[in-house]
Amino acid sequence: MYNLCGWIIMGLIAGLIARALMPGRQSMGFIGTTLLGIAGSFMGGFLASIIAGHGWRGPQSTGYIGSILGAIVLLWLSRMLSGR
Repeated sequence: MYNLCGWIIMGLIAGLIARALMPGRQSMGFIGTTLLGIAGSFMGGFLASIIAGHGWRGPQSTGYIGSILGAIVLLWLSRMLSGR
């Protein structure tokens, strides 16, 4: 249970920071921001393992910086795919 709460809190913080750093308006609520941060953590873990040459080993935590960078990449991708 503690691990799940940690993921949620870390996801919220990473999502808020990523939204603050990304220019423009992102229309999403509290839950969307939290999910963005959690998905950003998975994305950051994926990118870190590819860059390190380890291949994908499944979900892993990358810390706040990797989570924020992953969330920024996801925000950018969503903006590019939506055409805004």
